[in-house]
Amino acid sequence: MRYTYTAVITPGEKKCYVRVPDIPGCVTTGRDVEDAIEQITDALNGCLVVWEDQGLPIPTAAAQKDIPHDTADILTLIRVDTIAYRAKTDTRAVRKNVSLPAWMAAMAEQRGINCSKVLQDALVRQLS
Repeated sequence: MRYTYTAVITPGEKKCYVRVPDIPGCVTTGRDVEDAIEQITDALNGCLVVWEDQGLPIPTAAAQKDIPHDTADILTLIRVDTIAYRAKTDTRAVRKNVSLPAWMAAMAEQRGINCSKVLQDALVRQLS
């Protein structure tokens, strides 16, 4: 699933603190603003993957004008794609038995088609 939330970056002397107010507990730090954006993107993906897996309701993103922040804070949009994140971070293979008509399995084998790859590609398209 794709989501867009606002992150609030608070620059500090030695590092930046960053949070996504709409997602409780989604906080991290970065060496600078650029690193803070990278870190909060990863943290937001991780939080939302856990929420999806636990069946928790995903909050609607608040409008930036409604997010409390200090004048020194930087507000930035963070876009994440939990399906792409899962594909990148959870590469465990899980065996699934599927049934195919005999003629289809034979033709796929003759043509060197990897049925697992075809199924994976189709599922990625279907889940996106």
